[in-house]
Amino acid sequence: MPHSRGTVKKTCFGEIVIRRAGISDVPEMCGLLKELFSMESDFEPEPEKQGKGLGALINARNSALVLVAEKGGRVLGMCSVQILISTAEGGRVGLLEDLVVRSGARGAGIGSALLSEALKWCAFKGLLRVQLLRDESNSAALGFYTNRGWSGTHLVCMRKGLRYRRAFQMLKWK
Repeated sequence: MPHSRGTVKKTCFGEIVIRRAGISDVPEMCGLLKELFSMESDFEPEPEKQGKGLGALINARNSALVLVAEKGGRVLGMCSVQILISTAEGGRVGLLEDLVVRSGARGAGIGSALLSEALKWCAFKGLLRVQLLRDESNSAALGFYTNRGWSGTHLVCMRKGLRYRRAFQMLKWK
């Protein structure tokens, strides 16, 4: 149902508004990320860093979407998706990240509502596929995504941190 600030969704938690996040939402979203990162072994809550990343995503309106689920002025959940280019697909795909709902509001349909709105945006943008990473020990997340038609792959995520400022200085890039 359309709403002046977003889409109203009926959940077991009552009516919530799903809307684009704004910079003023960043502190509450950092709190949600703290909850998420407490369930994941690869990340630590660092509000300053996460706030910077969220701000960049919020401001990248053509290539990223950050959604919040709100009830009574309080952010209960969030989700982000950003556009990447896939050589395998030959076009644009989405990377879904940080779908998290406050612990006291889980199981009420808020995560499903956030995911649904994010996928609508991906379809509107003409994306060919949406992918995500989840912590291998988060069985609740596995069940959540599997029950919504997501499937696993044989790919394994790997990463390497870069100290780009130093690298640019060493290479004297202009």
